[in-house]
Amino acid sequence: MTSKRAVLVLNSGSSSLKFQLVEPDSGVSLAIGNVERIGEAASSVANHDSALRRAFEMLTDDGIDLYNCGLVAVGHRIVHGGNDFHLPTLLDEAVIGELERLSALAPLHNPPAVRCIKVARALLPDVAHVAVFDTAFFRDLPPAAATYAIDRQLADTWGIRRYGFHGISHLYVSGQAAAFLHKPLVGLNQIVLHLGNGASASAIAGGRPVETSMGLTPLEGLVMGTRSGDVDPGVIGYLWRTAKLSVDEIERMLNHRSGVLGLAGERDFRRLHAMIEAGDSSAQLAYDVFIHRLRKYIGAYLAVLGHTDAVSFTAGIGEHDATVRRDALAGMTELGLELDEQRNTAPSNRARRISTDGSRITVLVVPTNEELAIARDCVSLL
Repeated sequence: MTSKRAVLVLNSGSSSLKFQLVEPDSGVSLAIGNVERIGEAASSVANHDSALRRAFEMLTDDGIDLYNCGLVAVGHRIVHGGNDFHLPTLLDEAVIGELERLSALAPLHNPPAVRCIKVARALLPDVAHVAVFDTAFFRDLPPAAATYAIDRQLADTWGIRRYGFHGISHLYVSGQAAAFLHKPLVGLNQIVLHLGNGASASAIAGGRPVETSMGLTPLEGLVMGTRSGDVDPGVIGYLWRTAKLSVDEIERMLNHRSGVLGLAGERDFRRLHAMIEAGDSSAQLAYDVFIHRLRKYIGAYLAVLGHTDAVSFTAGIGEHDATVRRDALAGMTELGLELDEQRNTAPSNRARRISTDGSRITVLVVPTNEELAIARDCVSLL
């Protein structure tokens, strides 16, 4: 193993740390893990310092010696790069300071990532640490898609625009879809549906994104596990005036107590389906709202692209929930989308076609691999 290159990929959430040791050349995952409930009262993991040290212990338990495994870089997934960062970037004190400044744009995501960067650089000081940005893929959205119709000077002063997120996944999946279809990326118009606890959609023309559902923050767009997605902006002022909630309280509600969880009290779709089978009307409504919003975005992106060659489902729900895929595209035959029920329900962890042979638009399930994409970005920089 020492003759091969390895990259440790770290993905820090507000209360979790996902990690994976990847061989970027072969695509092989050498180890994978997740430290959860960081900082919670009942947790033994007090902070991200402790979480990273725990991750190292888990790797050691798996027989991985990070100091003797061919490690060439540590790749850090950074949710928000703002206007300044769009390429894989070597991390130094100046860059870390800029990422801290960007925390105002992603208060739930950037601060824990920065904390993890500082600890990882202290624990692994002799390898390169590289930031890879979730917003990078959408940096060059067409102005009509990136611009909000608000006071232009205010927007320019404070960097308010559609940044888009899950870009690492959308870029990876769109490339994999082209490879699966044996067609050049530049010749394909695609819709990518990244459906997990966080959910987003993108329209990609010739390899370049032309629209995406998430905006200034990862809150906009599709209904998600705990996030509301699209709401009338007037809701914020209304709750502030009538319910006397602070802006911070409203923001926490929209991010943590909304979406499927807010409607049904449950965000895991496996349990949500069980609740629906048991006759839970709240679970049914949550599912219906999720599907309705998803169908609306699919229809909108078909219109944005004009001609669509492929629609790809990815991430936890997109890859594993055949019922969601079926309901998302039900009745869209005249729009060119026709699922093959047997293909859709057949279990598989590989990229696959789930549309009928006669469907004008090919429907795919394409497993995402953000960690591999990050690892390859790291070695490309080095």
